[in-house]
Amino acid sequence: MITVSSLTKSRAHVRVLEEVSLAGAEGTVTALVGPSGSGKSTLLRCLNGLETFDAGSITVAGHRLEPGPHSPGLLERLRRDVGMVFQQFNLFAHLSAVDNVALAPRVVLGMSVDESRVRGLDLLDRVGLRSFANARPATLSGGQQQRVAIARALAMRPRVMLFDEPTSALDPAMTAEVMDVIVELAQAGQTMVVVTHDHGFARRAATRVVELEAGRIARQGAAADVL
Repeated sequence: MITVSSLTKSRAHVRVLEEVSLAGAEGTVTALVGPSGSGKSTLLRCLNGLETFDAGSITVAGHRLEPGPHSPGLLERLRRDVGMVFQQFNLFAHLSAVDNVALAPRVVLGMSVDESRVRGLDLLDRVGLRSFANARPATLSGGQQQRVAIARALAMRPRVMLFDEPTSALDPAMTAEVMDVIVELAQAGQTMVVVTHDHGFARRAATRVVELEAGRIARQGAAADVL
């Protein structure tokens, strides 16, 4: 499902990633851990084509990325199968929670308004927010907004989900509610890669843990062994 081979990337003549190789099977959760600046988020962004790279290759959900710029067609196909949740929620402020979730299936997949709304409501129910379907983002807590963002990513039914420190902007109570949703997704068999500083979460949800230091893999293996 996910294969990274000898991935190398430099930025402003500084080596950000160097000879990074890892693999994640379908239905597994890979946690990327390590100190700030170790290359975790850059690696994750490379998996979704948000960053280019200088050497190596990436294959995600059957889509192969090579060094250098990626074609718009490849990126469109890749992002239909690979969803991403960022540190910031990036919800459309003028849309309700359900409209934020239903927008991509309607615009990208051509679903009807009614069909996309039903999918949006089902996903909000899955993350515990169906009763907030008509609420605007400004009226929701940070944890609730992040759960809407997760539902929005799931609306495209991605084969792989990427999470870039999804709780870094949240307090402990909100962190717990978002982590519970991610753990539930893991238990349901969703293939995921999660950048996190929370080793407790990695122990709960991750199949494998990859530890990065200064752009290189320091250790990787089963979560119980690495942590």
